[in-house]
Amino acid sequence: MRGWWQDLTDLVLPAECEGCGRPRALLCAACRAALCGSAPCRVRPVPEPPGLPVVHAAAPYADSVRAVLLAHKERGALGLAGPLGKALAEAVRAGARGGAPGLPGLLEPPGLQEPLEPPDPREPPDPPHRSDTAARSWVDGTHGGSQGRTAPLALVPVPSSRASVRARGQDPARRIALAAAGELRRAGIPARVLAVLRQRRAVADQAGLDSRQRQANLAGALEVTAGGGRLLLAAGAGRIVVVDDLMTTGASLAEAVRAVHDAYRDAIHDLHKEKNTRVEAVRGRGTDTVRRPSMGRQNAITAAVVAAPPDSFGINRN
Repeated sequence: MRGWWQDLTDLVLPAECEGCGRPRALLCAACRAALCGSAPCRVRPVPEPPGLPVVHAAAPYADSVRAVLLAHKERGALGLAGPLGKALAEAVRAGARGGAPGLPGLLEPPGLQEPLEPPDPREPPDPPHRSDTAARSWVDGTHGGSQGRTAPLALVPVPSSRASVRARGQDPARRIALAAAGELRRAGIPARVLAVLRQRRAVADQAGLDSRQRQANLAGALEVTAGGGRLLLAAGAGRIVVVDDLMTTGASLAEAVRAVHDAYRDAIHDLHKEKNTRVEAVRGRGTDTVRRPSMGRQNAITAAVVAAPPDSFGINRN
């Protein structure tokens, strides 16, 4: 297991570029540009697994990008978490700017769209949905509404298995997610990591499995930790983004979204029961503004990854 002194060595002492081997740079300018220099794109695997949300990726998984991801994940080059986090942050922002209602992953559990009892006429109506332009300004941190607040982003990393974490000494996706959240906050976009997913059962090694085999291997493999549903519900006024370092077939992302959706739905049902069959107002942290755990355009689950296979880029099937 790598210690803090090894992380410091990576940052201070001359090294070879993890992307191309160029000396005296952990990540040279050319490889950094390959990772972070292009606008993130929406990606879709073929075939596309059921339940896959809208996914954005920062770069194709090839050449130097592939080498950088493997160096961070398998060789413990922890100094790469910063640039990888920057790439993931841009993919998150691209997905949040491009979100729209009606896309897969919307948190609209059946039967919960209508109030369980008539609304109290003394209470003000819920505010209308903002326009797409306004939603984009919130994500970009430029919205200057009456509260001067920006829409929060909740990054939910796809977890590694316990055995992998023990072997590597880290959870790569979680580390990159933490770096991405820091990048977003420095850009003025409130964001935090909700590491609420865990494996509920062992899964087989994914190497060599095709798309259908991976879906079967991962079906029901993830769950949200105790209390995690409430954390997701508290983040409901913003966008929940499932994040990972790499998408191959999309099976892991689809399973993660399924687990998040189920936990969110169960938390809403529990809240209904606690409030005597009526969802009471939930106060936002640090403000007197009253909001409800509504489900709609600003609760859409999207996904973002650092990289995806080259053939998943540029696919646009309407």
